[in-house]
Amino acid sequence: MGTTTSIKEVARHAGVSLGTVSNVLNRPDTVSAPTRQRVLDAISALGYVRNDSARQLRAGRSRQIAIVVLDVANPFFTDVVRGAEAAAEGSGVMVVVCNSAEDAGRERRHLELLEEQRVRGVLITPVDDTPGSRLEQLIQRGTPVVLVDRGSGWPNRCSVAVDDVLGGRLAGAHLAEQGHARIAFVGGPFSIQQVSDRHKGFAASLRATAAGGGPELTVVRTPNLTVASGRVAAGQIADLPKVDRPTAVFCANDLLALGVLQEMTQRGLRIPQDVAIVGYDDIEFAAAAAVPLSSVRQPREQLGRTATQLLLEEIEQDGRHEHRHVVFQPELVVRDSSSRRSARRGRATGSR
Repeated sequence: MGTTTSIKEVARHAGVSLGTVSNVLNRPDTVSAPTRQRVLDAISALGYVRNDSARQLRAGRSRQIAIVVLDVANPFFTDVVRGAEAAAEGSGVMVVVCNSAEDAGRERRHLELLEEQRVRGVLITPVDDTPGSRLEQLIQRGTPVVLVDRGSGWPNRCSVAVDDVLGGRLAGAHLAEQGHARIAFVGGPFSIQQVSDRHKGFAASLRATAAGGGPELTVVRTPNLTVASGRVAAGQIADLPKVDRPTAVFCANDLLALGVLQEMTQRGLRIPQDVAIVGYDDIEFAAAAAVPLSSVRQPREQLGRTATQLLLEEIEQDGRHEHRHVVFQPELVVRDSSSRRSARRGRATGSR
């Protein structure tokens, strides 16, 4: 194992004091050009790498911001992180990714470690955003926080979200227009606000489609938002007697929808002739599925970019920042899994 070159060795090699090396690293304009070059040559020759973490610790601030996502395996959050990194590029900060795995305890431990590391700010899709939560404590102690893919009724934090109630309404109206009399909603846990809001809009849309209550709605709750949970939910639906079986399914995200599609296809059910399917997020895999998946599209990278911009503004303004809540509008992208008609596409818009 190699040894780390110290700043003392650089000073000795260049024939200068420790203070001169420190000035070259931190205030180069205060050092004459010949001396500065001699120190830089010594750094290059010895392969010296400055210990930036120690310097940050002394200053009481790091050069990191963190993003805490619900599921790092979900391509939706991959795209959100990509947008966050694009917005942070050139700002002098690094984005650290943490995975809560939809677990409140794991989220709490991440937040504790991030505060210990003195991160500059946190982007988060929270599992626990209740009064007195670890997230609330973090904010009260002065760490800037921006909620991502989650609206906020709190005045002490910014948020960037999509109107998920509207997204649910779009899916419900589409399936009702296709003539389905029995429709299932697949998703969970409902403690996740996005799931609850999507179900809320979906159920309201079905009630509004016809006198007497509209299509019959079956709710299949899942423990998480994964392909495996989608397959289990699809099995429960497929096992129902044909006269009671829903002929359409709206899933709280695309991973669930892909799981439903896989299981239904494996059981010999035709998509969309026997069961129509609509997902949510419009991840890249949706259009590439064996039966291209209809989905409610979110501006994934734009969520990450906008949230990071708000976080950096709050960090830079240091107490003078005015919190904002940005809400983007979703759009329904119709593909073969729910209709054979041509896809209807539009442009996502945002407002502040």
